[in-house]
Amino acid sequence: MFSPLMGGLQKTTDYRVVLPFYIYASISFVAGVVLLLLHTDIVNTNYFNPYTLAITHAMALGWGTMIIFGASHQLLPVLVEGKLHSNILAYLTFAFAAVGIPILVYGFYVFNIGWALQTGATLINIAVIFYLINVFVSSFNSKNRNVHTWFIIAATLWLFSTTFFGWLLVFNFSENILPKNSVSYLSIHAHLGLVGWFLLMVIGVGSRLIPMFLISKYTNNKTLWWIFGLINISLISFIIFKTLELSATYFYISIIVAFIGIILFADHCLKAKKVRIRKNVDEQMKTSLLSVLQMMLPLIVLIITLIFLPTKQHDNIILLYGFCILFGWITAIILGMTFKTLPFIVWNKVYHKKAYTGKTPAPKELFSEKIYNTMLITYIVGFVLFIFGIIILNQIILKIAATILLMAALLYVINTSKVLLHKPTKQ
Repeated sequence: MFSPLMGGLQKTTDYRVVLPFYIYASISFVAGVVLLLLHTDIVNTNYFNPYTLAITHAMALGWGTMIIFGASHQLLPVLVEGKLHSNILAYLTFAFAAVGIPILVYGFYVFNIGWALQTGATLINIAVIFYLINVFVSSFNSKNRNVHTWFIIAATLWLFSTTFFGWLLVFNFSENILPKNSVSYLSIHAHLGLVGWFLLMVIGVGSRLIPMFLISKYTNNKTLWWIFGLINISLISFIIFKTLELSATYFYISIIVAFIGIILFADHCLKAKKVRIRKNVDEQMKTSLLSVLQMMLPLIVLIITLIFLPTKQHDNIILLYGFCILFGWITAIILGMTFKTLPFIVWNKVYHKKAYTGKTPAPKELFSEKIYNTMLITYIVGFVLFIFGIIILNQIILKIAATILLMAALLYVINTSKVLLHKPTKQ
């Protein structure tokens, strides 16, 4: 049996470090969609409201960030061809984030600007600092710091910038630390995370994993460095334009630069697909490739946001923008990559000593393809329907769409549980 990760199994992190992140993220996914189902009326309100903030942080931190923490702890040793610096730091990252995230989400939900938000934000920052130390020491202890490693290093720095700035915004509610009120800085805080953390990390890891799982030898480091530069320039220019309070017209520069970077990434993935050795592309890889196309949606929505900035449609379009990111390409690539990485982690845990006996099931046999395909269909239907509901502001459609998304989330949990609870097959 061949696996594109087999070459790095001896360097990968202990499963006991990684699996808690996957479990926590799957629960957070369900929680985030439940909140969405309960509060579909947020589409009729200002984007700065307790329920929207709670849903956003449940999805961004509990779902997206926690599963990236888990996957990156597993994959970083493969990327740097070394080993993870410290399992203890990884455990501490999980512990502080696992406690801090629900406290923060609760703080937003009831809008407690005191102990809840401040405690949650502080614990999350401590978790990120532990993660940052682990990434940096692991990377710089290795002699191989390729372009993928630099994507992860930069993304981690942007993550810390996001959480630290968020910490300042939380305390600014009551202490007046910053020159303006916290709402004035929300777009900067959001894009630090969405572009600096999520987009850089997804592109950095995806540009390695997608060719790897397609069994494609295609690589183009020059293009990847261009993408790295373009995404960072896009974010930095946006922060400068926003801080200087320049006309919204300037934001088109940042958008165009990011758009070029994403186009280059999509082209990188397509070229890897064309020269792949594995001709049959499984549903997990199709989902991951779909997520690359979904990266275009937020940029289109952002352009619409700028066009309609002075109108009453502004809040609605901002909500659509955030939904397309958190429930769109971030969720899609997680749905695909979970069932490309998690089965290998559990397979290695259960069958490591029998790896070369030829008597073990393939990693893909650890989860149900039927459940995965049903999950994927319900996710796509729910996602598209919810977008339609946001556009026409129809609560019935929004409730139906959120219910379908909840079904997808539950199917995801069922399938991940099937992998996690897998027992050795009897010989």
